[in-house]
Amino acid sequence: MNYRIGYRTAKTAIGTAASIIIAQQLGVQNFASAAILTILCIKPTKRKSLRAAWDRFLACIVAMPFSALFFEAIAYHPLVIGLMLFFFIPTIVMLKAKDGVVTSSVIILHIYSAEHISKDIILNELIVIMVGIGVALLMNLYMPSLEKKLYEYANQIEDNFRKIFIEMAEYLRTNESTWDGKEISETTRLLNEAKSLAFRDVENHLLREENHYYHYFTMREKQFEIIERILPISASLTHSVKQGRMMADFIEELCTNINPGNTAYIYLDKLRKLKKEYEVMKLPDTREEFVARAAVVQMVNELEDYLLIKSSFRGIKGTEKGNRSGTVGAN
Repeated sequence: MNYRIGYRTAKTAIGTAASIIIAQQLGVQNFASAAILTILCIKPTKRKSLRAAWDRFLACIVAMPFSALFFEAIAYHPLVIGLMLFFFIPTIVMLKAKDGVVTSSVIILHIYSAEHISKDIILNELIVIMVGIGVALLMNLYMPSLEKKLYEYANQIEDNFRKIFIEMAEYLRTNESTWDGKEISETTRLLNEAKSLAFRDVENHLLREENHYYHYFTMREKQFEIIERILPISASLTHSVKQGRMMADFIEELCTNINPGNTAYIYLDKLRKLKKEYEVMKLPDTREEFVARAAVVQMVNELEDYLLIKSSFRGIKGTEKGNRSGTVGAN
């Protein structure tokens, strides 16, 4: 069994202890409740943590006048708590702070247990709230960089693209293949994981609304959809033709240059020249040759779309030593 302590676990443990110590030092009652607030407000990303903190702060602040109104006007009785919640919970939902309902219930129960409302009780609860939420926000100021992991995902996806293209080129030349196709399912998984991680990176930057890696993986996802369309077309070629071998040469050149520094427009130009060569070549003599050449032309059109998608992408600034040109994946 793998036992691993993550950074969020460590922050929760340290933050919980810190909030209790601070609340105790300030001499507040119900100091343990500060720890509950800290635990609930430490989230996987900065934005989620900030949102959780705001929801709980707002709900707790609203809970205090509600408690004063219902308990002082009616009675300190369990049935009054139930009656108050009938009105309190819809109010919190209306204020779009529904995640703060549980936390604010703790404040309500504190006031109920005290059986009276006073400035000292209100001040005590405010300190508990501020300590618990404040410690959580301080702990979440640090988020580990995801740059290296995102870069690794980009490299793995590009490696799979190369492998797929190499196998495709080999089949176009020989009409034979022993490839098991594992890169197809693996690439699908990598793209999903990479996009999820890139979105998390966006959530860790409060002032940044977009992530170049997220756009990059979205672009690769669109290209991969085209690759998935090309594969059955190439697999349908049971008759070797000159155009297929020419296409194999182009694909091989393309796949060996899926790396930093290359630009898609160069290969777009080569592909269009290849398309013109096809147009002036002798017409097919047999039905099998006609079908094969039609499939190759369809592949040309799909590859053109593949390259057009990449040509509209500006690239990603490289941070790794091996990235000489400063951008990730040009084709």
